[in-house]
Amino acid sequence: MADDKKLATELEAREVAEYAREQDWERRSFARSIFEGRFELDLIHPHPVPDPEEQERAAEFHAKLEAFSRDHIDGDQIDRDRHVPQEVLDGLAELGAFGIKIPRKYGGLELSQLSYNRSLEIVASRCGSTGAFLSAHQSIGVPGPLLKFGTDEQKERYLPRLAGGALSAFSLTEPNVGSDPANMSTTATLSEDGSHWILNGEKLWTTNGPRADIIVVMARTPTPEGSRRKPITALIVETEWEGVETVRECTFMGLNGLSNGVLRFTNVKVPRENLLWAEGKGLKLALITLNTGRLALPAFCAAAGKGALEMCRDWAGSRVQWGRQVGKHDAIAQMLGRMTAETFAMEAVVELTSGMADAKTFDIRLEAAIAKLWASETGLRIVDDALQVRGGRGYETHASLLARGDTPYPVERYLRDMRINTIFEGSSEIMRLFIAREAVDTHLSVAGDIIDPKASAGKKLAALLRAGVHYAWWYPSRFLGWGFWPRYASFGTLAGHLRFVERASRRLARSTFHAMVRFGPGLEKHQAVLGRIVDIGADLFVMTASIVRARMLTDRGSDETGATALSDLYCRHARRRIAARFDALFINDDDATYSIARRFLAGEFEWLERGIVSLETYRQQVEAALAAEAEAEPSVREPVHTG
Repeated sequence: MADDKKLATELEAREVAEYAREQDWERRSFARSIFEGRFELDLIHPHPVPDPEEQERAAEFHAKLEAFSRDHIDGDQIDRDRHVPQEVLDGLAELGAFGIKIPRKYGGLELSQLSYNRSLEIVASRCGSTGAFLSAHQSIGVPGPLLKFGTDEQKERYLPRLAGGALSAFSLTEPNVGSDPANMSTTATLSEDGSHWILNGEKLWTTNGPRADIIVVMARTPTPEGSRRKPITALIVETEWEGVETVRECTFMGLNGLSNGVLRFTNVKVPRENLLWAEGKGLKLALITLNTGRLALPAFCAAAGKGALEMCRDWAGSRVQWGRQVGKHDAIAQMLGRMTAETFAMEAVVELTSGMADAKTFDIRLEAAIAKLWASETGLRIVDDALQVRGGRGYETHASLLARGDTPYPVERYLRDMRINTIFEGSSEIMRLFIAREAVDTHLSVAGDIIDPKASAGKKLAALLRAGVHYAWWYPSRFLGWGFWPRYASFGTLAGHLRFVERASRRLARSTFHAMVRFGPGLEKHQAVLGRIVDIGADLFVMTASIVRARMLTDRGSDETGATALSDLYCRHARRRIAARFDALFINDDDATYSIARRFLAGEFEWLERGIVSLETYRQQVEAALAAEAEAEPSVREPVHTG
């Protein structure tokens, strides 16, 4: 690990993140309107409608993909072997699954985000690891940023290869770099003749990396003269080039077939024309790409939710205990009802956010972040509940169930595979901070200089006057508005929930303002408060998504009674959570909890750890093993890609 003295300061890290984020809101955002106390239902109702011609092409592809997944993808075997067979990847490539969103002129299918997410659901329902190959390749790998920011020459050179099955990856994380890129150590410097970049460094947890052909690598480039900012730049790197190697493949508790590893770059010559977008734009490129890329994870979660429902319906409907079906016992029925409503809401979020992305008229950074945060946590809970419903059979592995002739539902694999989703592409904790930052953007644009430690006294005074004028009309307006009957009456039994969302949206905006006034510059450190604000906004968004989808199904004549009932139940549960979070915003145990945590870190409660074999044993054993390895003859290990 790097010396802590070399790590970026808190202020430097914040500056790097702030520079990289999108500064303007040039397009509409429904989620942003919720946090600002403006419930703009007309932005998403009527529900976005996909292009009929595209949907016809997608249906044909999905039929082939479903048949291939059913006949050729064995998720349980992949889980045991910890490897996705190459013939599976080749078969998916032949179908066009590696170029779902790539334009047809480059050999892709040119399907929508909606169709892409439905494709991921199909594959992930058979094997999460195989789905991750497709997602990492297209959501955050080379195709996404290349389509947005690549030159015509770069697109013509790489997109046909990528659509044809050349696997791609994205390399950002390092031992000291995850969600905080200020400490990035990988470097790229121009050669003396200016013809190529010289890339050096090591990247951790590169999904698809050990089997990838083309990678987007983030690296520090030289600081421009007169600037103190250390630029981060994106480069397109081919893994067959000299100096690119996989030094270690990582294994995890779930997604056992995932190809993920530590990549090392040693004096790799990257042609100058392989710079993606512009020098110093790498981190901004990554964040913009993730806005859409994050929409893939809710699709995985929806697939897991649907699979969990099917397993539970079979088991809870057939297993009899104490003279009744398991599912008719109230304790289990409560779980089943909640799981069903939440799965409906999850699909509603996937469909709505996908439609918004396809419309290309929305800024979806908040919607995508909320979808990822909420779906990953909700999906994990659904699968955990499914395991509980199955009891001991849920905890037993597929292989063990099969060996003794029991129905081998892969519930425990689902749970292991799902766990990573609350960490992938921004942990839940980071996502809440990201959403909170975007949610208060209007406030910071008005009064940001008041809390900026670097702002001069004159700027602070000007900001104070500006804020006074702004909030003189803004704050009273967040009390005004009609959120009662008969508004939204056309939504029938769901109208009351929409009226609640409108009222709660204004209350959320006022509460956010109260938090800013109460905590001032220290608000960012009160992450529990910010988390409650974000979770309220997320539930309001999901409530609306489920209602709009139920209304669309009603208008279409598609099992409207069932959809309405599911949306109603989700909204009932969400309203209780929202009320509790409002109550806990400023009356809570956060300070007491934080105090205990500080005392814990200081070692005051070390006595609680007595009575076990100390985990210090692990450290001592590792040190002994490393010392023995250093003394022994170095073993020869062929990396996946070597120069």
